[in-house]
Amino acid sequence: MGVGDRPDLLEDEAPADRRNGGKSTRRSKKAAGKRRAVADVEMPLDAEDRAPDGVKERRASRERSLNRLLAGLRAVNAGDFSVRIAADGDPLTADIIDVFNSLAEKQARLVDELSRVSGSIGRDGRMRDSIAMTGAGGQWMTAAESVNSLIADLVHPTSEVSRVIKAVAEGDLSQKVELEIDGKQVQDEFFRIGSTVNRMVDQLNSFASEVTRVAREVGTEGVLGGQANVPGVGGTWKDLTDSVNAMASNVTNQVRNIAVVTTAVANGDLSQKITVEVRGEVLELKNTINTMVDQLSAFAAEVTRVSREVGTEGVLGGQANVPGVAGTWKDLTDNVNFMAANLTSQVRNIAVVTTAVANGDLSRKITVDVRGEVLELKDTINKMVDQLNSFSVEVIRVAREVGTEGVLGGQANVPGVAGSWKSLTENVNGMANNLTNQVRNIADVTTAVAKGDLSRKIAVEAMELLSQAQDKFAGSYAGAR
Repeated sequence: MGVGDRPDLLEDEAPADRRNGGKSTRRSKKAAGKRRAVADVEMPLDAEDRAPDGVKERRASRERSLNRLLAGLRAVNAGDFSVRIAADGDPLTADIIDVFNSLAEKQARLVDELSRVSGSIGRDGRMRDSIAMTGAGGQWMTAAESVNSLIADLVHPTSEVSRVIKAVAEGDLSQKVELEIDGKQVQDEFFRIGSTVNRMVDQLNSFASEVTRVAREVGTEGVLGGQANVPGVGGTWKDLTDSVNAMASNVTNQVRNIAVVTTAVANGDLSQKITVEVRGEVLELKNTINTMVDQLSAFAAEVTRVSREVGTEGVLGGQANVPGVAGTWKDLTDNVNFMAANLTSQVRNIAVVTTAVANGDLSRKITVDVRGEVLELKDTINKMVDQLNSFSVEVIRVAREVGTEGVLGGQANVPGVAGSWKSLTENVNGMANNLTNQVRNIADVTTAVAKGDLSRKIAVEAMELLSQAQDKFAGSYAGAR
């Protein structure tokens, strides 16, 4: 039987305890000792020929058992731990075979455990698994404990790295890989990997701190111009730092340019425009602000033109034209145009009435709907027209009565007049009174003459008073005009 050949496991050659289901039926140790003593006696060749048949049979059985054992040892030596040998009836051989089978079984269990743990840890990721050699002792247990210690030493750095990486993934940058196990610093690859992970965490910490600082300064505190400074970074971290700094720089330039333009607008300077190069929504904001400045400029120009025409040049009827405006700007434009239209209507209505008064037409009144001080002006002019109307009516009445109808003693009654109108009214009344006195004086004299009474004369002061009254009335009327 060669190496690797499995020994025959014959049931009829197995010891009685194996044939009977594991129940021990071996002879006593004393009988077994006697058999071994007999079997171990060396016999000469001629004696062997003369040996009894029972002895020959036992020797043949032992030789077969030893050959099977040798084949089993060769199989184990070749790495086949599944081999098992069936013992024959010889007690010593049976014990040796039992020990061999037990050894092969333990070796097979150790190999199975190594394979199992290799798969569970290496492929399935069960990092806390270990070899279990239940019932084994001595060097078997030492081997199992050594492998388990090796697994623990290998798993600990991996678990540490996994713990730190998990913390980093969850945003916790305060964790570091422990580079000591039971007070002893890890070496070689474990130290290199742990140091690399710790350096990565430090760089992430610095990067996060700087990005947070710049974001807080620019985004919350309004401190523009900030830049992230992360020393020692390279590769992607440097690209990220440069990108953050470029973003902060662009935001600074954009916000400052917008601030310059809006400040200029607030100060009344509509010549400024946003010129910084932008994209996306900031480009929309830039266009919106520049459009606002254009509309404000157009609005200001139109309002200035209308104000100049109406307020300074006296050109009424002007309207502001600001194309493209909407919302508040359209409301402002409409309000300016409404104001200009109202002012035009009011001034033109006042002009019509005052022109009519100047032309002697006292039938016109200001009718435009006005408020405030313009309403006071409207009421004053309309009251003036009413008073002029009353004055003219009374003067005409007194003049008609005295001059045409000969009804002397009439007086003009213009209620509520004051100033020049009151003086004119009093002068008219004085003239009418004087004229009445003079005419009546003349009438008395002429009546006396007609009756033959030549003693009466016309008083000289009557003629002088008449002349003075005429002059005074003429001067007062000229002053009123």
